[in-house]
Amino acid sequence: MEILIVITIFFYMLSTAGYVAYLFLQKDYLQKIGVYLIAAGFLCHTAWIGYGFFQSGHFPVNNLHQTLSMAGWTIAGVFLIFHFRFHLKILGIFAAPLVTLVMVIASRLPSAPHQADSILNNIWLVAHVITIFIGEASFALACGVGFLYLVQEHTIKSKTHGFFFKRLPSLELLDTTGYACIVTGFTMLTLGLITGFIYAKSVWGRFWSWDPKEVWSGITWLLYAALLHQRLTVGWRGRRAAIMAIIGFAVVLFTFFGVNFLLQGHHGEFTRL
Repeated sequence: MEILIVITIFFYMLSTAGYVAYLFLQKDYLQKIGVYLIAAGFLCHTAWIGYGFFQSGHFPVNNLHQTLSMAGWTIAGVFLIFHFRFHLKILGIFAAPLVTLVMVIASRLPSAPHQADSILNNIWLVAHVITIFIGEASFALACGVGFLYLVQEHTIKSKTHGFFFKRLPSLELLDTTGYACIVTGFTMLTLGLITGFIYAKSVWGRFWSWDPKEVWSGITWLLYAALLHQRLTVGWRGRRAAIMAIIGFAVVLFTFFGVNFLLQGHHGEFTRL
């Protein structure tokens, strides 16, 4: 079934090409092709993950190859949801290349899983993994929207109305979409932490063990909580929110990769979460 992952990556690559062409040519049919292609890739990706689940009998996050594949899958899925909800056509210029990059890297990593552990079948772990990945995918898209906001804001302030001015949507739409991405991500991260606490209690007998991944997940939660608090109470919008979304996702990336490779903890056993 390795052919499925090849087809999946091929669809994601074609989607990236479609969005790049849309960025330059501004033809709606190119953007639609990009969406259809990433949707086709997502369906193939879903079939591949499902096949891996039924073949191994456990949730497919047992090594870095599977973990990155799951990350790419959730980014593609969450992107499709936000695309149809907010009709932010240009967001694919960030999402499609990101998914493609993640999947190309995943395909170059060893795919043979480590010895399956029975705890991977724990329902709380499955819920923890799914909600965390959806939350991080939402934060990734918020980061992309943040970059687009800063580019469009710079274009408007420069009064040159150059290449990006007509190709990017209004600042209001970008700000609204970015806020929705962060709210979704924060909600799913909160659920992910709660299910993670329950899972930890059932397996290790305690809710919190000061594992580095737990600590940095808590820092991530506090950062986004502060961002939402400032938006609701002080009115942090626009540029500040965009910058914080980018900083927040940098922390997410460190929590996802840096902690596993640089710090020791029981989460590193699975090279995930």
